[in-house]
Amino acid sequence: MIVRAVRDQHLTPTQAAARYRVSRQWVYELLKRYDREGPAGLVPRSRAPRHRPGTTPAVITDRIIALRRQLTAEGKDAGPATIGWHLHREGLQVPAASTIRRILHAAGLITPEPRKRPRSSYIRFEADLPNECWQADITHWYLAHGDRVEILDFLDDHSRFLLHISTQNAYTGTDVVTVMNALINQYGAPSSTLTDNGMVFTTRLTARNAGRNGFEKLLEAHHITQKNGSPGHPQTQGKIERFHQTLKRWLRARPRPTTIEDLQAHLNDFRTWYNTDRPHRSLGRRTPCQAYTALAKAHPQTTTEPEWRTRTDRIDNHGKVSLRYAGRLRHLGMGRANIGQPVLMLIHDHDVITTHAETGTIIATHHIDDTRDYQPPDKNTPTTREPPEKQ
Repeated sequence: MIVRAVRDQHLTPTQAAARYRVSRQWVYELLKRYDREGPAGLVPRSRAPRHRPGTTPAVITDRIIALRRQLTAEGKDAGPATIGWHLHREGLQVPAASTIRRILHAAGLITPEPRKRPRSSYIRFEADLPNECWQADITHWYLAHGDRVEILDFLDDHSRFLLHISTQNAYTGTDVVTVMNALINQYGAPSSTLTDNGMVFTTRLTARNAGRNGFEKLLEAHHITQKNGSPGHPQTQGKIERFHQTLKRWLRARPRPTTIEDLQAHLNDFRTWYNTDRPHRSLGRRTPCQAYTALAKAHPQTTTEPEWRTRTDRIDNHGKVSLRYAGRLRHLGMGRANIGQPVLMLIHDHDVITTHAETGTIIATHHIDDTRDYQPPDKNTPTTREPPEKQ
């Protein structure tokens, strides 16, 4: 209409601009287009720039999408920061994390999730040195035929280095002690441990006075500080709980194993990948192995509290009483002359003094040998004399 007003109605460009409320420059531009291209020159055109120097190259966009699909299929971390780390390792241009996220959204590769609690609301703690604190826990997995098995893992709090991961049908306190002993021999004793309140780790919440279990006794022997989370508050062991998410996502991406041996093979592969090939956000995109070997190791710095407790019992028909020590029942010899007598046992770490519960007379003393079930009395105790008469 503007061109016809100038050419057919003989308005000046100034008059046409005033009538249609546009600028004179725009009127002249329309006239040039009409003279050069005819009516086709008046068709509305895109206002987008011809060149976009900030646009992510197509090869980078395709690689981002391919990495997302590949890492997700393998059960590995596939967030924008992790994808950026892989691009950098491949020598490619690394867009901002927000750009990678927009590319993933545009490709429909991000599933919206409910709003989560903001990271800033969490109280975060981290050990300053490797071996300053080891976290341990037991989780479970299912084999192909539906059998439920347990997985035991130890994680260094500072570096997230996976010290140990293994599986079997069920773990006992003795199994945990065996693993902990092997880790101490390999990596040195940590300054402290952090676990939940499972019976294999602590007896502090048991109703009966069972004494310290094998794991607690082992920590005591190495002067390792034991820390336990509050019941019903797994956030205290947040690192290893979050680690289990990574572990199970990795396992779900693989065929479900039919035997424990097959599952252990998967766990061995996972440990290698997790420690040496997985960048960790909280470690500045370093791997746990790099973080664990970067600093000197911490050592136990405190002395543990000695164990004091008492136990009442009656000497059985074989001249013995039972005592749970380091998670196992021990049988303490008292002598057949004292069969049936009520006793009070005073336990101080490895030493046990047994007295007659009514008269206070010492019946026997023992120094517990961890390697034995039956504990003979010390030679200097009067276990063969006649039982004291009741008052």
